[in-house]
Amino acid sequence: MKDNLIIGRYIPGNSIMHRFDPRLKLVGLIVMMLLVFAATTVATNIIMIVAVLALVLMSGISLGVFLKGLRPMIAIIIFTVALQILFTHTGDVIWSWGFLALTTGGLTNAAYIFVRFLLIIFLSTILTLTTQPLAITDAMESLLKPVKNIIPVHEIALMLSIALRFVPTLLEEAEKIMNAQRARGVDFSEGNIVQRVKAFIPVLIPLFISAFNRAYDLATAMEARGYRGGEGRSKYRLLHWENIDTIGAIVLVILTVVMIVL
Repeated sequence: MKDNLIIGRYIPGNSIMHRFDPRLKLVGLIVMMLLVFAATTVATNIIMIVAVLALVLMSGISLGVFLKGLRPMIAIIIFTVALQILFTHTGDVIWSWGFLALTTGGLTNAAYIFVRFLLIIFLSTILTLTTQPLAITDAMESLLKPVKNIIPVHEIALMLSIALRFVPTLLEEAEKIMNAQRARGVDFSEGNIVQRVKAFIPVLIPLFISAFNRAYDLATAMEARGYRGGEGRSKYRLLHWENIDTIGAIVLVILTVVMIVL
């Protein structure tokens, strides 16, 4: 299970993407996602595909790792694309049966939706694979400093850091529980959807108990070490803006301008 999920996983490296400042990568992720949704023509979609593939190459990570991250989302992607194909009635009709119709507009929209899904998953995967979870939370805390008097920035960053940290741990725990249930004769692939959901109940209950126990132990450990929030705390890891980050920011601005013009 955990091998199919890329969220929260970091692959050490020394590529260009690894060396970028996490603040630039976080802002770049948001901007690139907005540009993906703004791409409504063939030309703009091709530009975004080329840009994302360039980022994949700059990460120094095999394309197979990114494709592996698509596995948990395949069912959602296929379902969404199928809805666009069958229920979008614009353009010329190619095939119809009752209220279902296959049109040129439906195929075009389905292709755009498919590309957007792939690009967004690739972009988020690039961020998590090339950036340590603590660096992501530090970047978020740094970017939200101007509003720290309005919202608890440090606490939000801490919750995000803990969540990212324990995603692989909880997946490993769930895999152990499922293996124990299989040893007792439970088959999670038999029956209809309702029966499969019921089969997961014996997994969810011990998983929730384990999660609450870990949360209690973590809270006790933090309290025993005198944790009192972010006010006046120093940091072991400091963020530094380098020349390579300036170049990356300039390229991002140029890409944004080109997309707006097109």
